[in-house]
Amino acid sequence: MTVLIIDDEPDIRLIVEMALRASGMTVVSASSGREGLDEARKHVPDLVVLDVMMPEMDGYATLDSLRAEPSTSKVPVLMLTAKNLGPSEESLRAKGVIGFIGKPFAPRDLVAKIREALSGP
Repeated sequence: MTVLIIDDEPDIRLIVEMALRASGMTVVSASSGREGLDEARKHVPDLVVLDVMMPEMDGYATLDSLRAEPSTSKVPVLMLTAKNLGPSEESLRAKGVIGFIGKPFAPRDLVAKIREALSGP
């Protein structure tokens, strides 16, 4: 299982990478939306962990670009967020966002949510 992490915060990427690798997953990471799109095209992950608030290209724009790309249009996405998304949560779910993880988070909770997402309904 390959998981792509797209987050501009190096500490968050490191924590997520370590937790997922310790759980036996293959991890690819990117520090920006544009870099994440490049990595998604190269590796076509099984799941993307996507930060909402990033400079230049935020999580919403990155999600739209992932959906526009044929190879990644159906890849499930978990959004990492430090803020309440409110009503936009529904529209994000319509775009294939399968869940939301609030920052700060416990790495074991993130791993459990990813395992649940990858195991299917």
